[in-house]
Amino acid sequence: MSKAKSSRERRVVQARVTRSSVNLQDSQRIKPSASGLVNDLSLMRVSEQQASSTRKGKSQKDCNTPSTKLALSSPSGSSAPHGALATISRLIKLGRVRNIVVVAGAGISTASGIPDFRTPGTGLYANLVKYDIPYPEAIFNIDYFSDNPHPFFSMAKELYPGFHRPNYVHYFIRMLHKKGLLLRMYTQNIDGLEKLCGIPDDKLVEAHGSFATAACHLCYTPYPAEEAKQAIMNDKIPICTFCAGAVKPNVVFFGEDLPEKYFQHAEDFPKADLLMIMGTSLKIEPFASLVNTVKSTVPRLLLNRDPVGPFERRPLKRGDYMELGDLVDSVQKFADILGWHSEIQHLMNCHENALFYNTDPNSSENSDSSETDSRISDSSGPSN
Repeated sequence: MSKAKSSRERRVVQARVTRSSVNLQDSQRIKPSASGLVNDLSLMRVSEQQASSTRKGKSQKDCNTPSTKLALSSPSGSSAPHGALATISRLIKLGRVRNIVVVAGAGISTASGIPDFRTPGTGLYANLVKYDIPYPEAIFNIDYFSDNPHPFFSMAKELYPGFHRPNYVHYFIRMLHKKGLLLRMYTQNIDGLEKLCGIPDDKLVEAHGSFATAACHLCYTPYPAEEAKQAIMNDKIPICTFCAGAVKPNVVFFGEDLPEKYFQHAEDFPKADLLMIMGTSLKIEPFASLVNTVKSTVPRLLLNRDPVGPFERRPLKRGDYMELGDLVDSVQKFADILGWHSEIQHLMNCHENALFYNTDPNSSENSDSSETDSRISDSSGPSN
């Protein structure tokens, strides 16, 4: 009897010890979870502090506070100063990025004095009242052009290449090529500044055409581009000698096919190991959807004034990064982190001076900078 009682007592004690052990293990498992929750709440407070700082108009000095540094350590995309740029720069410096595809829109040319399309108040579409068109996009609609080509030709006089110069953003992309990192640049722009800054034709896809060539909009018979330009600049409509249709530069209108070169994207985007998206609203299809055709493991960096397309998602998809604000400022920060700024500045100065003096830009870029400086100082003409 006593032996049975003693046996039962031992089992009770063992059960208590087992429950205590289980409770202790559960407690240990719960602690990391609670800690994770605290961290999440802490990050939520950081986000609120940053939002509050922005609303109150605090200065850029606030970026050095401990709360901002915590936000920078987040593995997901961030528009905090240097966070996204430092991450992508590290990949480039480590040699993990060798095939960069750049997707660009009108925002890369605003620093050159060319308005983008959709910025309220200053964008091209906001300033078309003088053309007396039924809706802003009509100026690039092929059916409307067939009925009334005058609005487009009036605007084309302001858009024709030759009146604007490439800016720092264009030369940053040129530097990507010079470093052997640019697989291809896909641009929506028709201003020709990518070619003017020296990006080779085989590295460039002008998805929406350009002013470099011209053709009849009805029968597509080629027309001398310079003759078309002279007619347009003199407020005349160039006429096709074959069908008497209006001739226009080979800029892609709504309702027209994209150039054949555009479809090279089917080969380029699967090869990319970094996608850079710059100065675009990602509103125009099918161009906008290109950003979704890289492999899911490929990092994507948005340099833009505002979040657009897939970067409007919260939280950002893992591997997506963005730096918001003035595009030239963001690109200069990027170049500084990469250690390329002085090299880009030298490239930019040599190329622009060569264009100014009508010499070969490539030979000028390879010459010593002191030779360029002495040529400028000895000249009576203005420097760029």
